[in-house]
Amino acid sequence: MAILTEVIQHYNQWVTIFLMVAGLYIVIARGNMIKTLVGLSLFQTSVYLLYLSPGKILGGTPPILDKAFSVYSNPLPHVLILTAIVVGVATLALGLALVVRINEAYGTIEEDEIVDMDKDGHA
Repeated sequence: MAILTEVIQHYNQWVTIFLMVAGLYIVIARGNMIKTLVGLSLFQTSVYLLYLSPGKILGGTPPILDKAFSVYSNPLPHVLILTAIVVGVATLALGLALVVRINEAYGTIEEDEIVDMDKDGHA
């Protein structure tokens, strides 16, 4: 029973670990470029959760100084993750644009087929 309560208390860390492993598996195991980009996005999401989880303090208030409050939540992780989300969306857009261009050039988005075409002299 103690293990179950320990898991429930740290569910956000378990979700982070699951998303990280799932994203890494998708990146490594798939040859499809779209699926690889989805895996990278999933992995990025797990990193966001990893940084945001310790940023919230239970019972903490926004960092507005007042004599009634003594425990404050740190807003810095949230600001950094907001910036990371913008960079992640831009990176994903660039990756998708490159996949579209590769599909136009090779007629496929499977990595192994593209490598075989390059070995055969397609360019």
